[in-house]
Amino acid sequence: MRTNINLLFYLKKRSTYKNGPVAIYLRFTVDGQRAEASTGKTCDPSRWNTQAGRAIGTKEDVRTLNSYLDTLQAKAQEFHRWMTANDEMVTAESLKNRFIGKTEKVRTLVTVFEDHNQKMRSLVGQEFEKSTLQRYETALMHTKDFMQWQHNVSDIPITKINFEFLNDFEYYLRSVRKCANNSAIKYIKNLGKIVRICLGNGWLTIDPYLNYKPKTKKVHRVVLTKEDLTAIAEKEFSVDRLRLVRDIFLFSCYTGLAYVDVKKLKRSEMAKGVDGDLWIHTNRQKTDTLSRIPILPAALKVIERYEDNPQCIVDDLLLPVMSNQKMNAYLKEIADLCGISKLLTFHIARHTFATTVTLNNGVPIESVAKMMGHTSIKTTQIYAKVMDHKISSDMAALKVKLSAIN
Repeated sequence: MRTNINLLFYLKKRSTYKNGPVAIYLRFTVDGQRAEASTGKTCDPSRWNTQAGRAIGTKEDVRTLNSYLDTLQAKAQEFHRWMTANDEMVTAESLKNRFIGKTEKVRTLVTVFEDHNQKMRSLVGQEFEKSTLQRYETALMHTKDFMQWQHNVSDIPITKINFEFLNDFEYYLRSVRKCANNSAIKYIKNLGKIVRICLGNGWLTIDPYLNYKPKTKKVHRVVLTKEDLTAIAEKEFSVDRLRLVRDIFLFSCYTGLAYVDVKKLKRSEMAKGVDGDLWIHTNRQKTDTLSRIPILPAALKVIERYEDNPQCIVDDLLLPVMSNQKMNAYLKEIADLCGISKLLTFHIARHTFATTVTLNNGVPIESVAKMMGHTSIKTTQIYAKVMDHKISSDMAALKVKLSAIN
């Protein structure tokens, strides 16, 4: 924003002044408003040129004083240029405060981002998962790289985050980092949390996301069919580790529990439900919501298979689950041995439970959402996928009804 600025050095006489040197002040005038600051120097009124705002004479002490005042004037003008370039509000008072060093701490993007991540790091295992922290650390890394790429700087004031910054950041993620659409949007949403922190603290007054509306694309989620499940369940494995991974994977297919929830599942979290059958009552680690899941026969068989497992007995665990990395590596082996061409990962089990095991067998979506620990049915709908055989059976029933009418 363009402002009119005037700088004037003048002698400020006190009301009790009689004679002798007088303090020299610098007056800042911005758009008609005034503020003043002491220069720390004095001058005798008889040796002062009011119009020029400088001392009169050619002696060494006068030349030194005038040179010092020239330096102060240049300093004030430089502050004015810097504040204008950084979109700071320039007033007589703010310019004076900048001149005398009385300014608020400038909040910068990386500083706030790092502070957020440090606080999150200390709450891993309580409020946040390690994977969530990893996403924010990756988002910070991309943000730093983008600022270096676009502006050749390592950090910027919070006030420089605007609509243009978001658009340029999205372009960088897509073009330079080669991020897919949804990945790019997730990193921008991670940055959005930092922006909300700044807005909440009053460090930002305008929300740069106000007119920024990124859209995620629907992702085709892989699920196993009934035939796939049968092939995996009936396959004979000669290696113990593959049998273990197959059993735990099937358990998740018939309970809908994510890897981290299966791993921490205690024997004490299995109890009789309202129908007298065994249920699992557990809190999801990701959202801390309660999941109540009736145990299907296929899942119960897996539980019974590991009742006498030493590790489970000592740690009060339902199943002896290995690391997620090993599980996913062995699942690829299992897929090959079973003739399944789909890329098998442990999380596919959760999609399979929502789709093949429950929704496609007529279980209402509200019940599925409750078992999966979702707080919103919209989340369950992401997992839901109606298969051809379900459409076929529904239409067959409709044909029967229509033929009865005709």
